[in-house]
Amino acid sequence: MRIRSLMIKDPITVSDRTSVQEAIHLMRENSIRHLPVVNASGKLVGWVTLADMKQGLLPAVVTGLSLADLMIKNPITIHPDADMETAAQIIYQRKIGGMPVVDGDDKVLGVITVTDILGAFIKIMGILTEGSRLDVNVGNEPQGFEKVSRIIHDHGGEIVSVGIAPDTSDSKTYYFRLKECPMEPIVKALQNQKYDVLSFAR
Repeated sequence: MRIRSLMIKDPITVSDRTSVQEAIHLMRENSIRHLPVVNASGKLVGWVTLADMKQGLLPAVVTGLSLADLMIKNPITIHPDADMETAAQIIYQRKIGGMPVVDGDDKVLGVITVTDILGAFIKIMGILTEGSRLDVNVGNEPQGFEKVSRIIHDHGGEIVSVGIAPDTSDSKTYYFRLKECPMEPIVKALQNQKYDVLSFAR
């Protein structure tokens, strides 16, 4: 999934001449926590967060600090044609809440946040849809995933999405989300084939 399909398009932006008070007001009024700072051509020159603005409000009032003094210069950015996995890795590894989406000329096209990434993940995994859940340890059996998937299908299960636990050993655990269906026949068939059903729920 490309960032351009997830990002907030045409985001609210500010210039480096915007006051700290104005930036905070904009964020609160629009329920956002990040603002790209752009020049007259719409090119990115910085990035501000609500937390930074709140922290800098008193110094700004007392000493006259400007948005240009408080903004993150040369912020981490991402291209709209990058994929969701790349954005998720950057946000997780750099411990940031979001980043501007820019084209090759540093023109701001959008903003992508951790909330957008989480929303896409929830949608892909079908977490909010009605359905059944099945967690199966397939061990280190070659083609174990294919065999378990076939058993699920042959016993009335329709797979919506699949997750896999991080590799910590040779044993693999898969998390199947199915369209709502009777789980007992599937679980019994898997256990008959010596697969370890860790949990299931309708």
